[in-house]
Amino acid sequence: MKTINDIEFVMQILKKSYDENPSPSVTLIANTLKNPFNILVSTLISLRTKDQVTLQASRKLFEKVKSFSDIKNISEEEIAGLIYPAGFYKTKAKRLKEIAVMMEEKFDNKIPETMDELLILPGVGRKTANLVLILGFNKYGICVDTHVHRTSNRFGWVKTKTPEETEFALMDFLPKEYWRSINDYLVSYGQMVCKPVSPLCSKCGLNEICPKNGVKTSR
Repeated sequence: MKTINDIEFVMQILKKSYDENPSPSVTLIANTLKNPFNILVSTLISLRTKDQVTLQASRKLFEKVKSFSDIKNISEEEIAGLIYPAGFYKTKAKRLKEIAVMMEEKFDNKIPETMDELLILPGVGRKTANLVLILGFNKYGICVDTHVHRTSNRFGWVKTKTPEETEFALMDFLPKEYWRSINDYLVSYGQMVCKPVSPLCSKCGLNEICPKNGVKTSR
């Protein structure tokens, strides 16, 4: 009998759901543009912003700018107008201008390729840095957002309190071949099936084997 720890089986279920539903906005941008600059910028825009808004705001900005040198040469107000109505658009515009200056001063206008260097950039946390490394540079890493954190704990794969703890726990738990794809799969699953409140367990291909840790009500 299959269990929730049969990773290959679980990944097949997650992939099937992912293939049938829209990809996260940053993944769509990555698959289209395949550029670390675009991925870094769109990920920063995506924070606390719905996927469709992120996609529209990113595309609008990328019609105007192609690099951080371009961002450095336009005003903070213009950036804010281009990425509106993304959440906290004024703050994000300020961060993008700050990053543009740092890119020139510290990195010769090249996107850093290491976690430590990316974390120096204003507004960049481990989630954003991992997405840049994974999608922009095809490196290994596990990007953990609220969906990945929640579903990993529901599955019983990890028992953690923060996304950062989940990232390192998943590195120990998952075979490396799944590191780069787990974010896409669990973000999609967390949005469409394993929702934060009252998940759709009756429609879940893992319903019979999932321990449903922390789930109080389901549909």
